[in-house]
Amino acid sequence: MSLSFTRSAERVVAASTLVPGGVSSNFRLGVSPTPLVVTHAEGPYVFDADGNRLIDYYLGMGPMILGHNPPEVVGAVKAQIDKGLLFAAQTEVEYEAARLVCELVPCADRVRFNCSGSEAVQAALRLARAATGRPTILKCEGHYHGWFDNVVWSVAPTPGEFGDADQPAHIGGTAGLDPFADRALDVVVWNDLDRLRRRLRRGDVAGLIMEPAMCNTSAIAPEPGYLEGVRALCDETGTVLIFDEVITGFRVAPGGAQALLGVTPDLAVFGKAIANGLPVAAIAGRAALMDMTVTRKVMHGGTYNAHPLGMAATVATLSTIADGRIHAEIARCGRRLMEGFGTVLRDRQVAGRVQGFPQIFHVALGRREPIRNYRDATAADKAAYVRLTTAMLSHGVRALERGPWFLSSVHDDAVIDRTLEVFDAALAESAG
Repeated sequence: MSLSFTRSAERVVAASTLVPGGVSSNFRLGVSPTPLVVTHAEGPYVFDADGNRLIDYYLGMGPMILGHNPPEVVGAVKAQIDKGLLFAAQTEVEYEAARLVCELVPCADRVRFNCSGSEAVQAALRLARAATGRPTILKCEGHYHGWFDNVVWSVAPTPGEFGDADQPAHIGGTAGLDPFADRALDVVVWNDLDRLRRRLRRGDVAGLIMEPAMCNTSAIAPEPGYLEGVRALCDETGTVLIFDEVITGFRVAPGGAQALLGVTPDLAVFGKAIANGLPVAAIAGRAALMDMTVTRKVMHGGTYNAHPLGMAATVATLSTIADGRIHAEIARCGRRLMEGFGTVLRDRQVAGRVQGFPQIFHVALGRREPIRNYRDATAADKAAYVRLTTAMLSHGVRALERGPWFLSSVHDDAVIDRTLEVFDAALAESAG
């Protein structure tokens, strides 16, 4: 029997008189059949206003690597509450969180904390300009680095807007943008070393920011040798290399994608899985760059930076994942799920592509060939995939409509088995 989401739909509509669209983030709009109102969550499940129990692969859009309400994180936060909420001072739990980040992350000589990845990105860009004295930040087409005006360009252009691959068009990602906000920004196609080489050798780029593995759109690994080539080009041209690991950090490995893939940036930004659901982000990197916040007075501030509750959650999360056993188990279950989806697609003779990391992978319909960059990703049949995720939701499995699947340490074999059953049934329904 298909589940009903009537109560969620009614609550979202009613709440829109108080909260625009009934949501506080535009990324929660337009979900089929309705944005959900969640009452509580536990382990791999969320429970909604209609009383449905749903296997959850949103995982807060990535943060919940230990699942919902893990006792080690909840206990640490409750213990910190008894000590106080905010002090406008430093705490030992902040320093312990910093120690863990610096031990786990290859680039991290120093770290500072923020509340969101968007903020941490801005700090990284500022440091790159201060270090080089150059004006331009270079980003990659289809990569997302936050919602601020100076970076929300060419995040999701349509094929008709791309422009030439040698010089991609600057496509604003929202109405209301400062029309001059991209004056110090340029865009390149990702996973293409030759085009990047030509652009960097012009000598005006302060910092190159990219996802080391493209997980905001699809889940695309770098081509063999690409990141190594990027690192060499940045060294050659004096460009600060910034990895946006808001998604991959602490998710694909305890030290993030840079540890897994063996290429170390100058700076990196983190969020999501760093604190398993608390609003914590970080910027980490080489001491000479990070210390410019003091030696060069590069402004970096925030009332809620290193908030004690978030720091307690960070310590609990990073301590739990540090030895890699959590990631190994997630990888085992994630590979089962990826392989199972591939088998179902083949058996039902549906064109589809499953690729990425077992801790965060992507499913696309309408395409069997590897997806190498954002332009490839747009060839997928998004409407068919939305029909699939809508059908899966009606059978109790919640997956993001844009294709990524996030796994946690509590998505065990029984959960995987049930998900594969639902995927098979929903694919038959939605393709019929």
